Amino acid sequence: MSATATAITRSSNTSFYYSFSLLPKQKREAIHTVYAFCRYTDDIVDEERPDRRKGVLLRKWRMELGRAMRGESTYPLLNQLSATAHRFNIPVEHFYELIHGMEIDLVKNRYRTFDELREYCYLVASSVGLMCRKIFGYRNESTRDYAINLGIALQLTNILRDVADDARRGRIYIPLEDLDRFGVTEEDLLQLRYTPQFVALMRFECERASYYFDVARNALKDEDKRFFFAARIMWSIYAHTLNRISASDYNVFERRISIPKLLKLLIAFRYWLSHELKYSWLKRGTLWDHQVAPRP
Repeated sequence: MSATATAITRSSNTSFYYSFSLLPKQKREAIHTVYAFCRYTDDIVDEERPDRRKGVLLRKWRMELGRAMRGESTYPLLNQLSATAHRFNIPVEHFYELIHGMEIDLVKNRYRTFDELREYCYLVASSVGLMCRKIFGYRNESTRDYAINLGIALQLTNILRDVADDARRGRIYIPLEDLDRFGVTEEDLLQLRYTPQFVALMRFECERASYYFDVARNALKDEDKRFFFAARIMWSIYAHTLNRISASDYNVFERRISIPKLLKLLIAFRYWLSHELKYSWLKRGTLWDHQVAPRP
């Protein structure tokens, strides 16, 4: 695997790293490659440069991805991504969906309805879950619903956590129809005004995110849980974050809500230990030979 992919994932210090670092080596390396691609794509948009230049770089990145899938790229990361996609049968469309989501960020800083926002969440987050799903392996197609809804839940949590940071950049991801419903103006958000109306708005948005967490959890059947223990770590870390936003009485203006590194490690270790204790007997018996996930 490209040392760059490993380094990018390790240096990120994100929930993604803590969730997937306990996977078996082959799957872990594949996940690191996917994450490195996602991070590099995101950095094109986030780095300080004119939006026009960012658009040019994204278009070049999209074309280079196509070359990599044909075995013609000179980018080591994209070549590794291509090898990973072929090895785990990851639909290439999900990589292009992510790039399209980043392109939207260059031309759109408001979302009129939740339907618009949900589509954005699918592109930038659910697409990643669908990539990872093929790496994990699975028995039931319902894992697709799990990946999609968990991605929406995670991205909504990010949006609620980062309301202040986005406002400082002139961005509002909370749907404008919801602002109108609760009597919050765009200027209220841009000026970071913590008001009773804002609290009511955030309570509503947190309940919506919680709904998607629940929908995702209910879509994951028991026989698929052993393959998705890393994704379940992500579920738990982000659910903790959402709970902390609620516990702060939704005051995301005063400080950025986060989960301490130690707690992330403890959550990851708990899920990993539960996974090992529950399924280690399968590895030693003949059932393991007959009940593995289908090849991706």
